[in-house]
Amino acid sequence: MMEIKVPELAESINEGTIAEWLKQEGDYVQNGEPIAELETDKINVEINSVFSGVIKQLLFMPGDTVQVGQVIAVLDENENHFGNVPEPELKPESLILEKEKPNNNLVASPAARKRARELGVSLDEIPYKDPLGRIRVEDVEDYKKSHRDLTNNEPNHQQANTVTKNQSNQLKVDEKDQQIERVKMSRRRQTIANRLLEAQHNAAMLTTFNEVDMTAIMDVRNRRKESFNKKHGVKLGFMSFFTKAVIGALKEFPFLNAEIQGDEILIKKFYDIGVAVSTDDGLVVPVVREADRLSFAGIEKEIGVLSEKARNKSLGLKDLQGGTFTITNGGIFGSLYSTPILNAPQVGILGMHKIQRRPVVIDDEDTIEVRPMMYIALSYDHRIIDGKDAVQFLVKIKELLESPEDLLLEG
Repeated sequence: MMEIKVPELAESINEGTIAEWLKQEGDYVQNGEPIAELETDKINVEINSVFSGVIKQLLFMPGDTVQVGQVIAVLDENENHFGNVPEPELKPESLILEKEKPNNNLVASPAARKRARELGVSLDEIPYKDPLGRIRVEDVEDYKKSHRDLTNNEPNHQQANTVTKNQSNQLKVDEKDQQIERVKMSRRRQTIANRLLEAQHNAAMLTTFNEVDMTAIMDVRNRRKESFNKKHGVKLGFMSFFTKAVIGALKEFPFLNAEIQGDEILIKKFYDIGVAVSTDDGLVVPVVREADRLSFAGIEKEIGVLSEKARNKSLGLKDLQGGTFTITNGGIFGSLYSTPILNAPQVGILGMHKIQRRPVVIDDEDTIEVRPMMYIALSYDHRIIDGKDAVQFLVKIKELLESPEDLLLEG
């Protein structure tokens, strides 16, 4: 017998949840063939068999949490020669006769066993359709449904009795219960929740705000968007401007491109910028590697690729690992203000918001004009970043964004 274990996934991933078994007990698998889908806090990954043979036992149910290195299935290599032999065709009569005999060695999928326990059904009572004698989830459901229909057709004389006052109150409570839906949190949502709490509990998090006049950037985009798209095959968005501005500010304030390890501060000399992307399964933060070495077009292309992979659920672990600073944009949902939460172990995160036209004073003569304005927010770890540096960092970003030509000089 050979054991199939949860493989090493990534440095930051120690456990996951069995999302689905792709193979069942009794199935033949080849070396390298996926047998299960594992849901982690970052992405879903397939666990492949490292042997060829027949699965003798699946040790966990879908929804169970498993650790890296833990045995999840047992496989018999000695039975691999049966994998390609077709099963003899059995007549329906023989199946029925065989089922009528007591069976002390029932084979049922983990999901079927779990469902039978939930419904209070004995596996011995369930007729199966599988020629190999395996009970599937659908067998359990069909059996329960057929017996439920029979039960519903039986007369119940007690229903004609008068409902007492206490019973009436109980009915009201039951009606309220029916208005509540319990939804189990996914593994990823649980991890997101835990990490957000950890970020608040483990860092001295503080947020400072400023506002940016987006007139200059919008003017550049309007004048250059067609030629930019034609030349580079990608739209000129706002994210490339903000990424460049963040990198320029990080070079001037390196403590915001760092992390804390014990009693030491690790100041990073590279700029891997995380870009938050909203998906149906929650927020993910893929990383634009060495963003300081990329052009505006290079940044836009990379963000486009990562965003598409995030929405298609095809991000790899390498797309999510690391990151030295994060940018998140609540403006796409209409947010004017927010206090973004740190993406640990990073010590800084920039929040973008909705561009809104509003009157502002533009010069010393108190001239008022309507300008496209955006509030920006910087959350930072006050343990290693002083308020003065945080404010100046955000002011630097503001200055670079309001003078886009300076971004070219910043590289």
